[in-house]
Amino acid sequence: MKKTIRQPVIPVGPLHPLQEEMEYFQLTVDGETVTDIDMRISYNHRGIEKISESLQFDQVPLLVSRICGICSASHPLAYVQAVEEIAGVTVPDRARYVRTIIAEFERIHSHVLWLGLAGHFIGYDTVFMWAWKYREPVLDLLEAITGNRNNYGNLVVGGCREDIPDELIPKILKDMDELDKKMDMLTKAIIDDPILHARLKGVGVLTKEAAIKYAVTGPTARGSGVGIDVRHDDPYAAYSDIDWNVCSVPEGDVFAKAVVRLLETFEAIKIVREALKKLPKGPIKTEVKEIPPGEGTGRAEAPRGETFHYVRSDGGNRPVRHKARAPSYVNVPSFKASCIGQKIADVTITLAAVDPCYSCTERLAVVDKRTDEVLYDYDMLLKLSREKTEKIRKSF
Repeated sequence: MKKTIRQPVIPVGPLHPLQEEMEYFQLTVDGETVTDIDMRISYNHRGIEKISESLQFDQVPLLVSRICGICSASHPLAYVQAVEEIAGVTVPDRARYVRTIIAEFERIHSHVLWLGLAGHFIGYDTVFMWAWKYREPVLDLLEAITGNRNNYGNLVVGGCREDIPDELIPKILKDMDELDKKMDMLTKAIIDDPILHARLKGVGVLTKEAAIKYAVTGPTARGSGVGIDVRHDDPYAAYSDIDWNVCSVPEGDVFAKAVVRLLETFEAIKIVREALKKLPKGPIKTEVKEIPPGEGTGRAEAPRGETFHYVRSDGGNRPVRHKARAPSYVNVPSFKASCIGQKIADVTITLAAVDPCYSCTERLAVVDKRTDEVLYDYDMLLKLSREKTEKIRKSF
């Protein structure tokens, strides 16, 4: 009788020094080559969508900003746009520009943070130190405007809570000039380094065809030559009023994703400068007294890609259904295309290259602690969700 030889399996996670959050990757290997990968997320669950249904419409932005600290402008922005669609609210022009500036500050600090961590992961700690230093003034500007370095709490249905003071504008422009110079130096250090070329080029390639197949988004898509960007394809805030470019490169490897983020940082600086130059006078908020029955969707281009929020109202003061989808939901499964066939040492940096956020992808299973019996697994919860959505739909 022929014996079946099982290939060795290497677990990465759910707790691992390289990973900031809990996630689990099971690598099936043949020697040093990865032949299959299984991904398991949702090790944490905070019930964001359910909690949202118990809060008033103007309280929810503060909640969804905590889905992810690095995307704490993107999630509230997608949410308020969904509610504004239901209510037919027109946001004041100045608020549109303030929203744009805050969103681009967030993009800068997220991309620079990723570059620093990427340097640390491959042992290039000089890049890590530079990135942390150059990111700090951006966080200081966010704090000066909103009161917070993260979880800004600046968005409300109809506009913004806090304005950008006119006296702060010269400092913002000066800091952007300084950051432009520092990022130019950092970019040259990365782009011209032959060791980084040897280590990152040709590693974790996600082809354009695979990127389209897996419907990836953000720098993960643009690093594979798929030039999609919500800011350009479905403009919101003040993006349609500003001259800027979608950054994409065709190679699809880890190095390409780094290049895209570097280019987007320069574009973000450019957007901030032009938005400040064109910043109109006027109010930053439209008063919204009630939200009528209806449903709306909001999209925003977070640093990692498209963030999507769906909201349904029954005419009360709370959402009756709120659904959030972060970009990592579509980016993480692409590891099936980019990691299989790679060496074990290359898989970890390939996993990090999409900048996955696992707190954004929280879901759960309900387990009886006494017996370890799974009471509600993913499929059962999905069925319950669909039944509830259908019940709400029929009530209208």
